[in-house]
Amino acid sequence: MRTIAITMPLVWLAWLVLTEWVPLFPLNDLRSDNRRERLGDAAVNYPIPLLIAGGVALDHPVSRIAALVLCLLVLVGHVASWWLPYAGISSAAQRESYARDYARTLKVLPTQGRAVVPDVQHMVVGVLSLAMTGSTLAVTLTG
Repeated sequence: MRTIAITMPLVWLAWLVLTEWVPLFPLNDLRSDNRRERLGDAAVNYPIPLLIAGGVALDHPVSRIAALVLCLLVLVGHVASWWLPYAGISSAAQRESYARDYARTLKVLPTQGRAVVPDVQHMVVGVLSLAMTGSTLAVTLTG
């Protein structure tokens, strides 16, 4: 399980890098005018899975707990960014960002009457976030 808990954050990171930098329309909709924003997001997001994997790899109770806390923060951030807005709880900034950056991406959930709909790209992020959190929780509980 420890190997899985170390690998999952790296898979999560690889998915982010792939979908944020490699044009895969309609999975993503990369534009040249948001490159600076993507660089800023990368600077914030990319170290997190490395810290999670490192925390699990160190195999110390404190490092595993720290890794789990980071996983939970990732999960909460994902829910706040995609699932709460899908349920109708969103800010004007979220709706504007969605309309600008994700309106044309591939979706499988119903879109009618929704200002924000998680696209397939971010649904995969959610599944990977759950897997990352679950495997880190398992390793943390079993020591």
